Amino acid sequence: MKTFRLAGALVSAVATAALFAGTASAHPNGSAVFVQTDNPAGNTVVAYDRNPDGSLRQAGSYRTGGLGGVLAGSVVDHLASQGSLQLDDGLLYAVNAGSDTITVFGVDGDRLIRRQVLPSFGQFPASIAVHGNLVYVLNARGGGSIQGYLRAGGVLVPVPFWHRGLGLDPNATPEFTHTPGQVAFTPDGHDLLVTTKANTSAIETFGIDRLGGPSARPVTTTLPGAVPFAVAFDARGTLAVSEAGPNAVATFSVARDGSLTQTGQALTGQAATCWIVNVGGHYYLSNAGSANVSAFDTALHPLGVTPTRGGTVDASASPDGRFLYVQTGADGGVDAFRIGPNGALTPAGSVTVPGAAGGEGIAVS
Repeated sequence: MKTFRLAGALVSAVATAALFAGTASAHPNGSAVFVQTDNPAGNTVVAYDRNPDGSLRQAGSYRTGGLGGVLAGSVVDHLASQGSLQLDDGLLYAVNAGSDTITVFGVDGDRLIRRQVLPSFGQFPASIAVHGNLVYVLNARGGGSIQGYLRAGGVLVPVPFWHRGLGLDPNATPEFTHTPGQVAFTPDGHDLLVTTKANTSAIETFGIDRLGGPSARPVTTTLPGAVPFAVAFDARGTLAVSEAGPNAVATFSVARDGSLTQTGQALTGQAATCWIVNVGGHYYLSNAGSANVSAFDTALHPLGVTPTRGGTVDASASPDGRFLYVQTGADGGVDAFRIGPNGALTPAGSVTVPGAAGGEGIAVS
């Protein structure tokens, strides 16, 4: 029955793709920051213009056509995930965790045009990964699952056979620490990774075939006590993982068979180290329990700790590597920082995003 429903959605999406073919928005042509509210009363993406000094000015607000969601036990991080809002090649992808859907927006500078609202084919979509014309969503509830889509003519087409269950314990508690945290492609697109957080404390690696489909079963690397939450990669393809168990950042090499070998680890000395981004050879880790950001170089040498407003969560950087934007879930804000040559952060202003307390998901053009 599931395959039948997926096949029906495929036919519908193909028709939609034909309608939109040739009308895709141009590449983002402005300097904007997009922030997802994840509001259970109605999910919204709020757009901000980036000023030359990195500060933000609100430019618009766009409903996703879906609902935000809240995992049991969460306070400042209702999705407890990384990558719930993804910007790529003129399209913005958002999860609607409360309605089990994803939204596709066309992007024109700081303006968004809603194109599609598609089922995620699972419960509580929380993270999205993009590589070329492949898009995968991670569903966090019901034991976890991934679902793949093909980008065609500026819209997404779900592929019925690109669905995999993760087989995690759906009843493990507290929910916000026991649902999977992120889905992400390796830089070469050869593998698709999923972090399981405290629900097996592992990273699952699906090989991606030449058509874009995932392997039948993942290669599982168990990291006892690590609680792997989110991932980032450096320019050489080394994997860096934020580990909420020891509050640390760890690095791994990824073998061609999908297995991982740890190459380093450094403690942040902070609380609730969960989110990580790589900007210009520097790792920035968000510490939700300490209201700050820890910086490391790719050799895991510490570069300092910078305070934020309360509930430090997801982060994203400008494409030129000059500015870092960090969500603060306690009040639903965004703190802006200038990035120095040595990786040091200097405050560049803050905004409070309407209706975004507890929200996650940020993308920068």
